[in-house]
Amino acid sequence: MENDTTRDWKRLSSNMVYSNPWIEVYHEDVINPNGGNAIYGRVHFKHIAIGILPIDNENHTWLVGQKRYPIDAYTWEIPEGGAPLSEDPLVAAKRELAEEVYLKADTWIELQQADLSNSATDERTIIYLAKDISPCYGHQRDDTEDLTIRRVPMNDFISMVNDGTIRDSLSVMAALKYQLMMKA
Repeated sequence: MENDTTRDWKRLSSNMVYSNPWIEVYHEDVINPNGGNAIYGRVHFKHIAIGILPIDNENHTWLVGQKRYPIDAYTWEIPEGGAPLSEDPLVAAKRELAEEVYLKADTWIELQQADLSNSATDERTIIYLAKDISPCYGHQRDDTEDLTIRRVPMNDFISMVNDGTIRDSLSVMAALKYQLMMKA
């Protein structure tokens, strides 16, 4: 693929208009690749989105159900969380698996990296496949989490993605990548 750097965006000014522990929102004056003046709203994420697809020896996975505030909907998705940019993403993945579904894994495989909404944000994700899993208890969930846990056959998970029951982007990527791996 060709990368024509002669037609880059040029940032004229950047003003942070909002910040919290997870994101910063910027208003920017820019010159677009066609040479025109424009404005851009950009969201900077202070964490990497982490997704975990745990699979046991019976080819089942665990889904997490919760009400998601931004979309005002109850969703089913793989265990997910965030890794501060200064943290090893695998360490965060292990923590999230333990906190959300009370599991640990002996085998970890990076399944997929992706940019989640690159038209307006710099949010990245890393999704891991967790195998050789076993229970672990004693972990605290975040105060904001009210989770339901379901263990489901992988075929059911993939069907839920294919029929649109599961629309969460990390879950969809995990299901599709896993299907491709199994066909290879």
